[in-house]
Amino acid sequence: RPMPYPPQPPAVKPLINQLLHQTKLSSQFYALRHGQSLANVKKIISSDPQVSTVKHGLSELGKEQARLAGRSFASDYCKRDGPTGSISALRGVAIFSSDFTRARERSIFADELAKSKIPLYNDDIILETRLRERFFGDLNGGPDTRYRDVWNIDLKDADHTEFHVESANSVLHRTTKLVLELDEILERQQSAQSKGSAKTEDSCWKCILVAHGDVLQILQTGFLRHPDASRHRNLEHLETASIRELILHE
Repeated sequence: RPMPYPPQPPAVKPLINQLLHQTKLSSQFYALRHGQSLANVKKIISSDPQVSTVKHGLSELGKEQARLAGRSFASDYCKRDGPTGSISALRGVAIFSSDFTRARERSIFADELAKSKIPLYNDDIILETRLRERFFGDLNGGPDTRYRDVWNIDLKDADHTEFHVESANSVLHRTTKLVLELDEILERQQSAQSKGSAKTEDSCWKCILVAHGDVLQILQTGFLRHPDASRHRNLEHLETASIRELILHE
């Protein structure tokens, strides 16, 4: 006896990691975690935009960390073009930052690049809400020891919203989608400015994403082509004021 309706194909799961099938990127991407913040000092979770965009900026140590990180990056950047430190062949640096206060204050980092006359995309740091810290819901304002409670569940279910937190997969989706959008924008400008010139590694933009611990841990799983964000805590921890190149896994 024939079935009263045709069998339905299995539902296609939506693509979470927008970099999963990406073959290459035109820009070089870097993750830069903000320096020590006043929330770090108090050992509290600060993830509510209504609070974190106006409070919990960098501590004095955090400001010094930002200064040293900028100086180190500028030094490495200039060395790429020979012993004289000339930057004539280099495209420049594009900095996109979370609008949370502790990330916004990374202008200290950019000041160090300016001292080395490194070109800055649009002559400014561009604020991007998709780089905000993962929202920790009911745990916001509480002790940072509660992070572990969320991470333990992430490992089993990266879609969970226990304690009304933003899911790890939600963070993975918004950040990897942002990377693709930024890469396209920077590629268009690079192509417009380089007509007739051969592209080299040094002619591409170096794009620095200034953000937060969980956001950058999760974004790294995107570059590693993980299908979801469940294993983000298995990766090497990104300390405050640390910068790490994000390389698309082959």
